[in-house]
Amino acid sequence: AQHFAAEMVGRFERERPGLAAVALTTDTSALTAIANDYDYDLVFSKQVHALGRAGDILIAISTSGNSANVIAAIHAAHDRGMSVIAFTGKDGGQIGEMLTGDDVHLCVPVQRTCRVQEVHITMIHALCDAVDYMLLGVPLSLRYDSTDSQLDPTRGVRVAASVTPYAAF
Repeated sequence: AQHFAAEMVGRFERERPGLAAVALTTDTSALTAIANDYDYDLVFSKQVHALGRAGDILIAISTSGNSANVIAAIHAAHDRGMSVIAFTGKDGGQIGEMLTGDDVHLCVPVQRTCRVQEVHITMIHALCDAVDYMLLGVPLSLRYDSTDSQLDPTRGVRVAASVTPYAAF
């Protein structure tokens, strides 16, 4: 989650303005306060209710698809009118069953946790690449100026509406 948020706020492979993104795993004060005052299952959903807005996207990551705190965050996202991109493994678990029509389920159908996590990071990089493509057009490596065969970094750039991906892990 932190890796994805960093790629959005900073950049992935191409220069672009930063995009609003927050990893819900990084504020230790919020995590401990919510876990102590309420329940650990609510550490992400309380943050989604406070920070999420309709039209935002929650990136939900659960290797098993059954993490109670991630499931609660998805419920909170739906309550807020947010879409969800869920990264799961195995059979998708409860998360795979609770997603709605506007959500995306990216399931790695293997049992070994390490393999699921390895594929998740690759899929996160693919998602970062897709965001850059949507915002900037053709990948930089494929854009050439026909007059001198040099890269033309201004070609194909267009403005797109930004979305705020909140990442729960």
